[in-house]
Amino acid sequence: MILLDSIGSAEHATMVAERIMARLAEPFEMAGHRVFVTASVGIALSATGYADVEDILRDADIAMYHAKKAGRARWVIFDRVMQLAALRRLQMEADLRDALAQSQLVLHYQPIVSLHDDRISGFEALLRWNHPARGMVPPNEFIPVAEEIGLIGQIGAWVLAQACRQLCEWQQRFDIRLEMSVNVSAVQFNGDELAGTVRRVLRDTGVVPSTLKLELTESAVMADAEHALVVLAQLKALGVRVSLDDFGTGYSSLSYLRRLPIDTLKIDRSFVSQLDRLDDKRQIVDVVLTLAHALGLDVVAEGVETDAEQRLLRDMGSDFVQGYFYYKPLTPEATTLALAQQGNMLTTSLSETFG
Repeated sequence: MILLDSIGSAEHATMVAERIMARLAEPFEMAGHRVFVTASVGIALSATGYADVEDILRDADIAMYHAKKAGRARWVIFDRVMQLAALRRLQMEADLRDALAQSQLVLHYQPIVSLHDDRISGFEALLRWNHPARGMVPPNEFIPVAEEIGLIGQIGAWVLAQACRQLCEWQQRFDIRLEMSVNVSAVQFNGDELAGTVRRVLRDTGVVPSTLKLELTESAVMADAEHALVVLAQLKALGVRVSLDDFGTGYSSLSYLRRLPIDTLKIDRSFVSQLDRLDDKRQIVDVVLTLAHALGLDVVAEGVETDAEQRLLRDMGSDFVQGYFYYKPLTPEATTLALAQQGNMLTTSLSETFG
């Protein structure tokens, strides 16, 4: 911390910050090596009006965090917008800690459709936060917060257990072959408790392990590929299946892809959108399908929104599709209705076939 006295303007403070950063950027010798460092500087101006020294230190720290987030090696002056954002963040943290206990977290389910028979073969469980004041909060807003404050393990375990209990109910009522896909965050995957959590949920819910599929992002797996191999081996030993999500958006090498004990590749929606209009997307999807099938993997194409896209994916050999063309994410009640309607259509079809 550096305290500047008798500062005439914000420009004066930023000039001091620039000089500090310039000096710190100069290389220095350490143990026979040249070392380079950079600095991110947060500036809080007392002219804003502070009654407590802790408040100005807090705001300078918030500004420094913004400097780091903006790319590091720069300075940022604290302002009112940052203060409001910080207050919203603190409120979200507090609310999120209560969300599980107060049953505010809910799961919606997006059906995954088999292109072999156009029937629902499974679901992806999608977490939502039904906030009492803000309504439905999407996961991209609160999952990073949960990861940072150490709640992701607890939330992830709840999602897994809830999804498996729901799957058991639908299997018993409609089709024992139905599957459930559950997303695993990078923090969960890189921790030490994932296999133990999965083992406990399998035991407590009685779900058939092979009907549970854990979805991992390509970036999470490839961040530490050797660690990934260990964790994936633990999961496969439990009998569950593994899907590599958002495939094509990361940096998987073919050598590691061949070594990974996965069962499914999910083609990212960015490649599926306007697939029928853009040749480069068709070529990419064709390569992914060929590669996956050569490795004995099935393929789910995400984000299918038009009849033209699903027809082309069907012709290209995609095994499964998922997207608004078939179903949006549904509440448990709406999903039950969709399964019942599918069963009624099958009964009608069999009656017409066999009289």
